[in-house]
Amino acid sequence: MGELTIGAFARASRLSPKALRLYDELGLLTPARVDGTTGYRYYVEAQLPRARLVAWLRRVGMPLARIGEVCDLYETDPPAAGLVIGAYWARVETETAARRDLVTFLVDQLSGNPAGKGVEKMSEMRMRYAAGTDRGLVRPVNQDTAYAGSRLLAVADGFGADGARASGAAVDALVALEESVRGADVLNGLADAVDRVNRGNREGSSGDSGDFGDSRDSGTTLTAMLWTGSRLALVHVGDTRAYLLRGGEVSRITHDHTLVQSMIDAGSLTVEEATSHPRRALLLRALDGSADHARPDLRLHDVVPGDRYLLCSDGLFTVVGPDDIRRVLATAEDPADAVSELIALALAGGGPDNVACAVADAVTV
Repeated sequence: MGELTIGAFARASRLSPKALRLYDELGLLTPARVDGTTGYRYYVEAQLPRARLVAWLRRVGMPLARIGEVCDLYETDPPAAGLVIGAYWARVETETAARRDLVTFLVDQLSGNPAGKGVEKMSEMRMRYAAGTDRGLVRPVNQDTAYAGSRLLAVADGFGADGARASGAAVDALVALEESVRGADVLNGLADAVDRVNRGNREGSSGDSGDFGDSRDSGTTLTAMLWTGSRLALVHVGDTRAYLLRGGEVSRITHDHTLVQSMIDAGSLTVEEATSHPRRALLLRALDGSADHARPDLRLHDVVPGDRYLLCSDGLFTVVGPDDIRRVLATAEDPADAVSELIALALAGGGPDNVACAVADAVTV
């Protein structure tokens, strides 16, 4: 197989000679040979698939360090590399949506119109709310925590020996924001609270594992919505979920941070297959003391009068099907009735896990 000069290889790979020199220096795309006298770089055709993959990934904005990992994986396991790319792009889309919401929010705040076009209508709205938890019929203790207040809905699902403490601490940290955080500070307040909770799980585990294992493996998921007076600010880590009933239709407004969800995103697993996958409970993000795993989704959500919101742990949605969830949300007279009916359905389905849910209605005053 003949060698290609850097110019010929650049044309074939659609990378510039300057980029090829940089990727050589970084160890990302090393030439097949470098002339010892002239310093000219030479490549071979077998390097073209890796070079083209580098070019594609640069076009979608993937960082160089991550590109190296994906390319190395591609050479040994192409399907696995595809999963990594799919998971990366799903995160980019989530972060882009969050930034778009934040830009809209800041424009409204700085222009003196904090509720946007609907300021008059939104100022006349309030939340009607209820929350509840149940140990279920199998678990020895209840490690779920749920809260509903005039400005805050929150559900946390603890795990490990210290799971109950972890979930309670997560919700308590957000309850403290109900009266202290307003306006443009709300997303920063949520992010700071999540960071404090995560550091607490790293530094403050009780160490008393009792019969349930090592407390160092403890942590919690968290999904919460804080009412700003014009929108709901959402913070989400893990696989607790938030649903919206609007116009008779239910939609999920959070994205699970789980292995099976990343496989669904990448197209390697169907939703139906995910329900029976042996690692369906494996979390990719949680408040477990690890900085790598605790990155929350943060966004602002527009509210319409008549909206009904449900936050719940996996003890509900893995047992109660989407049709039943929609039926209860659409027909329950008030949030307290919805909470009671949903928990009853989870128990009727065997109650294999703790169950927690919080429901709020956006109503006009």
